[in-house]
Amino acid sequence: MDSSRIEAAVTELLLAIGEDPTREELLATPKKVAEAYAGFFAGIGVDPLSALGETLHAERTDLVLLKDIELVSICEHHLLPFTGVAHIGYLPTDRVIGLGRLPRLVEILASRPQLQENLTAQIADALESALGTQGVVVVIEARHHCVASRGARQPAAETVTVATRGVYAEAASRAEVMALIAK
Repeated sequence: MDSSRIEAAVTELLLAIGEDPTREELLATPKKVAEAYAGFFAGIGVDPLSALGETLHAERTDLVLLKDIELVSICEHHLLPFTGVAHIGYLPTDRVIGLGRLPRLVEILASRPQLQENLTAQIADALESALGTQGVVVVIEARHHCVASRGARQPAAETVTVATRGVYAEAASRAEVMALIAK
């Protein structure tokens, strides 16, 4: 990431909106924005499969579900944040991963300019690819600051996206997972 270019761009943005970037209260703003962007976009160029690490042999192959994985991402349309939670369920074959790997996967994929719909699908695809699962369900519930603070101005509106793979692409199989997520 090129921090100096980000700082120059923020200075230009301040000028473009009619602000004085040399005003005392704004002097540190370009540097602070560059630092924030380094965190927001830390997932650019990172292989999401690297988050999953080694697989482990599983004696049982029943549903694995991790709920309420917090996420922060930046909408690629307006470069404003969206925040929420991801719920990830998968039906393994004979391999599983450590549960802490799932939040890391979400973090890598969320830390780049994103659309919520794509983020949901990318998480499901990564799990299916890495584990050869029988099925995957990913549900993301998020609030978009572009919806909350501009245009529609609906701060309480929540967007829910779902991606299913394998056996969970069928509504009957998916229902059990969705009921557990709703609890």
